[in-house]
Amino acid sequence: MNVSSVESPELRPTLADVARAAGVSTATASRVLNGFPRVRPTTRRQVESAMSALGYARQRAARAATGPTGSIALVVCEEVLRLFADPFFARIAAGAGRELTAAGLQLVLLTVPATEDYQAPVVRYLDGGHVDGALVVGMHGRRPLDLGWLGIPVVFGGRPVCAGEPGRFSYVDVDNRGGAQRATQRLIDAGRRTVATIAGPQDMTAGVDRLLGYRQAVAGAGHGDRGLVVFGDFGQASGQQATARLLDRRPHVDAIFAASDMMAVGAMRALHRAGRRVPGDVAVIGFDDLPIGLRTDPPLTTVRQPIEEMGARMTDELLAMLGGSAAPCCAVLDTELVLRASA
Repeated sequence: MNVSSVESPELRPTLADVARAAGVSTATASRVLNGFPRVRPTTRRQVESAMSALGYARQRAARAATGPTGSIALVVCEEVLRLFADPFFARIAAGAGRELTAAGLQLVLLTVPATEDYQAPVVRYLDGGHVDGALVVGMHGRRPLDLGWLGIPVVFGGRPVCAGEPGRFSYVDVDNRGGAQRATQRLIDAGRRTVATIAGPQDMTAGVDRLLGYRQAVAGAGHGDRGLVVFGDFGQASGQQATARLLDRRPHVDAIFAASDMMAVGAMRALHRAGRRVPGDVAVIGFDDLPIGLRTDPPLTTVRQPIEEMGARMTDELLAMLGGSAAPCCAVLDTELVLRASA
């Protein structure tokens, strides 16, 4: 469900509301709430006064008294259309749902569009006693959700951009850098001379790490051309547009590592329209191992990341936290290069 359609018996104040009322940042309000010593006395009084006026502390106490809800939120930080167009999110939900069903719990889907206006309702819902914990995927750094202060356990899918001090948040990631490096190295070892990449968003750790893996491989081979790096948003249309820009800039490119399968599909479409044969003229490798890669012509070589296992592992860690485990988990799952006909 979209969180904007969830009706609550009352609009419970969140820490963001407290911060606005006090005229401070959410992080500062969180430090006051958690008793951090390095807060000026005047600031502490402002925050405490705002909390009292809004009834924030009383609401948190009331929630603690209600007991477990039997529901876990899957928070997807993407537009709704992207959510249903990209199979990645469905597979995360499948892995999480399987574990929750076995535990007798229900999965609640919340979406967070990339606008600040929609974040407050999501945080309000999570802080309103509706769910026992949250799984968060698709985190961007432009407007990261400030979830560290919530009174429920949270596990991220992918290393969170808001990680701050190491070990503060639990997350389950995959070896994005290593997978990208192996994919790029495969292209270099095959004799490709002009190896480009369609990199993912640089406000997401997956996008950053996959670009880093590509750069390590080309640097190790003595290659280096900034004009061979173009950017997309992990979606198919962005891969097609990025490839068109790349061909205008470097018409002799003979290999592309795309940081997602959907962008690789878009790249292959752009290459076909430009009269380039895959892999004869341009080899293409993606990242994800989505089912669509088996239906492309030719079938897509890709980096397999265990998406459903990631969702299941996130859920297992969250259940452990609900059971009393206090130690944050930082797990990184292996990736595997899957060879098909596109490279």
